Amino acid sequence: METTKVTLEEESSQMSHSMKVSSQKKKKTFTSSEEETFHNTFPIVPADVMSVKELLDIGSFSRNRTWDIMMDMAQDEYRRIKWTLFGNEAEKMEQDVTRTQHVLRSRLDRIALRNRGEEKVAAHKSYLEALSRKAPDFTIPLRSHSVWEGMRAVFTCTVQGCPPPKITWFKDGVPLRCPHHPWNYTPKQKYGICTLEIRRCSPADAGKYKVVAKSALGQATTFATLVVNSYHGATSGSERSQTSEPDVRFGCTFPPTWVTEGERLTLKCTFSCPLLPFQQDVAWFRDGVQLEPSKTVDMKTDSDGGTLTLEPMHKEHEGVYTVQLRTRTGTKEHSAFVYVKDSAASVFGGPASPLAVQVSDINKDYVFLTWQPPSADGGSPVEGYYVERKELSEEQWTCCNVHIQKVCHYPVFGLKPGAYYQFRVCAVNKAGAGRPSKATDPILTADPQEATRKMVVSVDRGRTITVTKDELEGEVKSPLPPTDVRACEVTDTYAVLSWSEPEPRGREALTYYVERSLAGTNSWEMASLDMVVSSPRFPVFDLVKGRKHCFRVRAVNKYGVSDPSAASAPVSLGKPQAKPAPPHSLMPLRDTDTSVQLKWQEPEDKEGILGYYLYCCETGKQNWKTINNKPYPKTSFIVHGLKTGKEYVFRVKSVSRAGNSIYSEQSAPITVKAAIRVPSAPSAIALLLCTGSEMVVGWRAPAHSGGDPVRGYYLDKKDEGEDMWREVNVKAVKERKLKVSNLTSGNLYQFRVFAANAVGVGQPSEPSEAFLCEKWTMPEPGCPYDVQIKEVRDTSLVAVWAPPLYEGQGPITGYFLEASQGDQSDEWTAIIDQPISGTHYKVSGLETGQTYCFRVTAVNAAGAGGPSLPSEPVTVRTPPGSKDIEIGVDDDGFICLTYEADEINEETPGLWSKDYSEPIDESRAQAHSQNHRAALTFTDASEEDLGLYSVEVTDKPSMSSSYDFTAEDLERLKELSWQVRNPLIGLKTGWQVEVSEEGRVRLWLQTESLSDDAELRLIFNDQEIHSTPHRKITLDKAQGLVEILFDPLSPKDQGSYTAQLRDGKAKNQFTLVFVDDLFHQTLALADANRHNHKRKSGPHFQDYLSWSVTDRCELVIKCKVTNTTKETTLKWFKEGAEMKEVVYDQTSGLSSFTIPQVTQEETGSYKAVVSDKRGEDQSILRLSDEEYDKLLQQLSKRCALSAGPLSIECTEEGFRLFCSLKYYIDYLKTSWLFKEKPIDQTRSRTGHSAQKVWIDVLNPTDKDKGTYTLEMFDGGETHKRHLDLSGQAFADALQEYQRLKQAALDAKRRAHVIKGLPDVVAIMECKTLCLTCFVDGDPYPDIFWLRNDKQIEGHGQFAITKEHKCTTITINNVTMEDSGKYSILVSNKYGSETVDVTVSVYKRGDKPPDHAVMMG
Repeated sequence: METTKVTLEEESSQMSHSMKVSSQKKKKTFTSSEEETFHNTFPIVPADVMSVKELLDIGSFSRNRTWDIMMDMAQDEYRRIKWTLFGNEAEKMEQDVTRTQHVLRSRLDRIALRNRGEEKVAAHKSYLEALSRKAPDFTIPLRSHSVWEGMRAVFTCTVQGCPPPKITWFKDGVPLRCPHHPWNYTPKQKYGICTLEIRRCSPADAGKYKVVAKSALGQATTFATLVVNSYHGATSGSERSQTSEPDVRFGCTFPPTWVTEGERLTLKCTFSCPLLPFQQDVAWFRDGVQLEPSKTVDMKTDSDGGTLTLEPMHKEHEGVYTVQLRTRTGTKEHSAFVYVKDSAASVFGGPASPLAVQVSDINKDYVFLTWQPPSADGGSPVEGYYVERKELSEEQWTCCNVHIQKVCHYPVFGLKPGAYYQFRVCAVNKAGAGRPSKATDPILTADPQEATRKMVVSVDRGRTITVTKDELEGEVKSPLPPTDVRACEVTDTYAVLSWSEPEPRGREALTYYVERSLAGTNSWEMASLDMVVSSPRFPVFDLVKGRKHCFRVRAVNKYGVSDPSAASAPVSLGKPQAKPAPPHSLMPLRDTDTSVQLKWQEPEDKEGILGYYLYCCETGKQNWKTINNKPYPKTSFIVHGLKTGKEYVFRVKSVSRAGNSIYSEQSAPITVKAAIRVPSAPSAIALLLCTGSEMVVGWRAPAHSGGDPVRGYYLDKKDEGEDMWREVNVKAVKERKLKVSNLTSGNLYQFRVFAANAVGVGQPSEPSEAFLCEKWTMPEPGCPYDVQIKEVRDTSLVAVWAPPLYEGQGPITGYFLEASQGDQSDEWTAIIDQPISGTHYKVSGLETGQTYCFRVTAVNAAGAGGPSLPSEPVTVRTPPGSKDIEIGVDDDGFICLTYEADEINEETPGLWSKDYSEPIDESRAQAHSQNHRAALTFTDASEEDLGLYSVEVTDKPSMSSSYDFTAEDLERLKELSWQVRNPLIGLKTGWQVEVSEEGRVRLWLQTESLSDDAELRLIFNDQEIHSTPHRKITLDKAQGLVEILFDPLSPKDQGSYTAQLRDGKAKNQFTLVFVDDLFHQTLALADANRHNHKRKSGPHFQDYLSWSVTDRCELVIKCKVTNTTKETTLKWFKEGAEMKEVVYDQTSGLSSFTIPQVTQEETGSYKAVVSDKRGEDQSILRLSDEEYDKLLQQLSKRCALSAGPLSIECTEEGFRLFCSLKYYIDYLKTSWLFKEKPIDQTRSRTGHSAQKVWIDVLNPTDKDKGTYTLEMFDGGETHKRHLDLSGQAFADALQEYQRLKQAALDAKRRAHVIKGLPDVVAIMECKTLCLTCFVDGDPYPDIFWLRNDKQIEGHGQFAITKEHKCTTITINNVTMEDSGKYSILVSNKYGSETVDVTVSVYKRGDKPPDHAVMMG
């Protein structure tokens, strides 16, 4: 189609000016014939300033906004240039305007003529159609067809009618609609000929086809039949049709599923048979919306099954998933709920992620976000949300709001125009921000009004004209003001302003200034300061609560700023959005063994509620769990995944944009178990016997009894080919077979069966095949029936069947049991080669997890009869929770069989039988079920009751067990029954004797728990006794505790005690002989405890006096007192003398006395006494004899442990080996060894000090090399220290010894003073001073006397004498000047020595110095 774009920009300014000029001159007017009937005249408007609507609707043109604006613009333009237009130029402009008028008028004339012609043609066409109107009619009707299976069939008919009728095809009364009919149906309609092509006909295509032609004048119908002949001999679509291919159905389906957010979900289903080509398109739905393949959704279908995979899963994906399968008769569906669990919180205690983030009101720089709150708040309420955005080209997320947003919607402003964005939201509580929500799909920020600014106009010959407002509004320069300024969104924290663009807007891009003013004032300020507003939306976050503001907007383009718009109505912040009220009347209902149906009532104010969150918890616990993570919109929900038999409570929250409501009231508790329903349909109807006028029909029990045992069955019959079913029995029969009488021999009959329980009658079974009513005369027996599988385990099961009713010519001698693997296999294998005599058999050696079917054949002398119908397929695997029957004796002494299973209760009892068929004789045994336990109790068990007993759970035959009650069991249990019926009170603990701290004596024994009717008689020395003031007798029946309490115990209480107990039929007695040593020891202990208790009533010793040796080898004697006050005193004594050095901490009660070094003086008796006005207590420690030896031994051990390593030092005599100790005592025996032998005492010398022990090795030689050992014996242990003195260590020591020995020899020869002078001497003036000194040295030394370090000559006042090893200096008639330092110096070649003395001379009458030695 050709498209012409109109752009009339050339000479636009001249045309605008000509408007004004031409309106002031008289011009020639051209009118068309269409315009002569109008009296209104219109000014000439240039095409470039006329809107498209004005061009197309020129006939109904009137003054509008565009005209007014253009006139104003023309006048302004004229005023600007009127002084420049004059003369010939003005005349030329006028001629151009006139020429343009002619062109426009010519175009309008052509349009008017064309329109009038089209109207006349349409009117004539309508007239002709009215003449030819005719009701629908089939001139050639449909014709019936008969084809072979797989061939092609075509139905054809011809229809007439005006107007053309609508054609609809029907099959068996059901419309064949294109989106739903099978792939091989192709309807066509052309030129009144209607055809329906059916490719590859199958028996399912047979039936009655109809075509309906319908119009406003009526309808017509034609019929035809399609008969499909099967290669198996039957005719589909005819009345004799007997068989058809089975229609496809679901095999294994997906159950309710749980998946964690972010993980993969895979749902699978299988089909009962391969799919036909038209069935390949399996559809998947979520909450009723069909899913389509995408990056996150993958759907696969093959002939055996279908798969749906979603990855990753989000909470938005939670809901009901449905798979839909086409069948020949319609569709089949299966649905299950998929729960999406929250991922682990990003912070401990953080909330879950929000969901369903949606973007709306998309503009150039603004969007509006909404979302739904999370169901899990992490344990603390959600305080608000953070909104984050990210450009598609970036990796970093940016937070949009500084303060948390408390409600679930938020306006995002300041976006880049023409950019792609994604958004997500995080919930926040006191623990922090939780995981972010699923990011939105990318959105493009753009002008939503852009599409409305273009118009495509269709003109003649298929051509179109595209007109844009930018082209029509090209003359608009300075923008006009916006209009309709208002608040489109108001909350308690922000308001969003919106307005309409100026009209006309102009070609240039617009931005806006937003101004505001307090309501009632005219003081306007900029609200959009430093912000570029590109779209007609603007959020305001800084409004003050309680104040009203008015807003106005200015438009801005490159030519300037418009005048302000009209002010908006006053705007103020709204009230905080209230959270919704919780729902009420929450009612749980039983559903299945693992699910519960919840129903509740909506709150009265349900406005804004998005749905509901559900929570559950086991009764008595507080671990509430979230059920759904996506708001559920309905008021009824089935909660899956619950534990069978557990009791649960529930509660619900309402969900809105304002947040979640508080919890609803807690529901009533409900125990999870299946609701009682009507039973399912029976199956496997078989003919068991026929006499010519009577038939016996049998059937299999329904797969599910509905939670209540089947009470009976109803049988219907009909002749083959008839549609009406007739009841056979009015009263329900309990057996699974029924005799049908009054039949016609030679007729074919079909049957169906209904099962009934306490709830009602279930659905009928599938009709049986047609049974021929003809008397049976064959010699072989009939087929067994009612084949059931019980006691399924991992490798075994039990098959049970009923014997055939027709035995043939002889009695039945046995049965053959056959099995086939798989649920559709036709290959049968005999279980054993020999016939089975009974009607049940345990099959072993099966493959775990494999599926089997079984059938049974009866045998007599004539041979084997026909096989039974196959059993239901069974998978060999032990059902969870399966247990075996246990035999025992109940509390009343009756022999009973018990079976435990979670599914057993009063409503679904265990069903007992004997030998798998015989009902239990109620006179011999009674069955009852409660508390997950089924029991069969024998009234009086005897040999008559022996046999095989079995039990099964209602609705679960595989959950069953059996037990063979033998004679050995009977004998053993009868003895146990007698013991139960004649019971003894069991003893837990025999007689015990206890003495309390207070000195009370308690005799007690404990039996098993007793009832409230229990009695006690206490016999003491053959006489019954009762409680007295000093002897209290008690019986705690709940604990079976017998007590006798003596306070105090006296010698009279010695004797024999017997407790006689009786509790209903049970009794027993227990005796205690309380005499001799047992009694006397107890009496002494009671007296001691009583005295000790009395002592502790005042201050007393918590820890008595004791001693210990510290690591420092100190002796510490200590004690600890308690129950003290400020007045309490503590004193220590030794041998009667009070000790003063004792340390006592009154706060802690600790007191101690420390002896740094133990000597014999520490022996003796130590006593501590604590006392106050309440009493006195004392503690005595005798530290002598054995106790003192223990002290020395402990002290010796500490000394030995403190010993350091052996060391060596050299002397002038030899080697000294020594060991340092913290403390040494003589009790520590030491011995020295050399090379593990005692050291020669002639060449060694031992010694010790307070902190050291040593041995001197005298005059050592090379023979003294080796290992030296010090042994220290503390009286209990020997402690050793070693020193290896050999090699370089010995050489160094020997060298040092020799050096010291020589030094000692030199020291003896050196000159030295043997007896020195006093330090200070004093002498009275005028007396004689004599100082004498002894010296030695070899050779004999030289002697010099010095005064003030100057040598004294021996003459005059000083006299010096020198004798052998003695020298004397005499000072005669001393004076004050003789005071000073005097020295003697001795020296020889080995050395010298100087000794000083200070001489102090004092006058007569003076006091000599205190420290001086008086001389003279």
